[in-house]
Amino acid sequence: MTGYRSGMPNKNEKITQSAQVDSSHAGLRLDQAAAALFLDFSRARLQKWIRSGELTVDGHKARPTYRIEGFEVLRLDAVAELSQSVAPQDIPLDIIHADSDLIIINKPAGLVVHPAAGNPDGTLQNALLHYDQNLAALPRSGIVHRLDKDTSGVMVVARSLRAHTSLVNQLQSREMSRIYRAVAKGDIVAGGTVDAPIGRHPRDRKRMAVVHSGKPAVSHYRVLKRYHGATYLEVSLESGRTHQIRVHMAHVGHPLAGDAVYGRSMKMRKGFSASVIEAMRSFPRQALHARRLCLQHPASSRKAEYEAPLPEDFIRLLSTLDACAN
Repeated sequence: MTGYRSGMPNKNEKITQSAQVDSSHAGLRLDQAAAALFLDFSRARLQKWIRSGELTVDGHKARPTYRIEGFEVLRLDAVAELSQSVAPQDIPLDIIHADSDLIIINKPAGLVVHPAAGNPDGTLQNALLHYDQNLAALPRSGIVHRLDKDTSGVMVVARSLRAHTSLVNQLQSREMSRIYRAVAKGDIVAGGTVDAPIGRHPRDRKRMAVVHSGKPAVSHYRVLKRYHGATYLEVSLESGRTHQIRVHMAHVGHPLAGDAVYGRSMKMRKGFSASVIEAMRSFPRQALHARRLCLQHPASSRKAEYEAPLPEDFIRLLSTLDACAN
């Protein structure tokens, strides 16, 4: 796929993306294939763009019911229209670092990154606009990547157009690295790599899944500590797909502790410590924290590294697991 977009678009923002379907999409309706390829947009919005001719097939307008043959190029040239702009709100921010180009934030669990259906305000974007009103001049108020609502940790926000362009390029070229800490269910013997494409779940649009038609996604994990029924991990990403770590770890049979979306089907096996099982089940969110962010500073071009300390709930979970192991 070409073009770039991450997060919620600003009002009247131009969106340009293209993607080539493959043989796995053959037989799907155009709106179904588009929904599998353009993950940031709802199928209803994509259908609207198909009908208006803003989403074309091989350069031609088509109906949402057009049947995909395979290898067509879908091109999206549209303008995002939001019903309302994002308003500044006085929401406390944990600022790790700030200069004229960057704001490095330690996002708490429970904070949504940008407004969306169900979360019209009270988001990180609202807080950023209160912190610096000049961010309103930047695409998505400087937000170039996201963390899930219940994932904590380090995020970078562009504070200048120069920085925004640089950070987007670093994300696309995979020059920006992100390292996470996670607690997974089960005993993981050794580290490894999950190389499995991620796309929308075929039956539940609110979930992601490993699907043949998804976007390439690679996650590397290594064991930091083993417990009897749980494993403390460090995870690094080669890509940045929605819910990537949560989906990949569930895919290999080790969903994250507290993950109500991807971990429900995982049953703790007999023989696992009852105390560990209780600690894992009672954790109120997915046990995932963005620990470290490495990037090239837009002004100096020098490597910069930022870390967010583990939050209290994560520390308590590890302490409980440590106590159970003794």
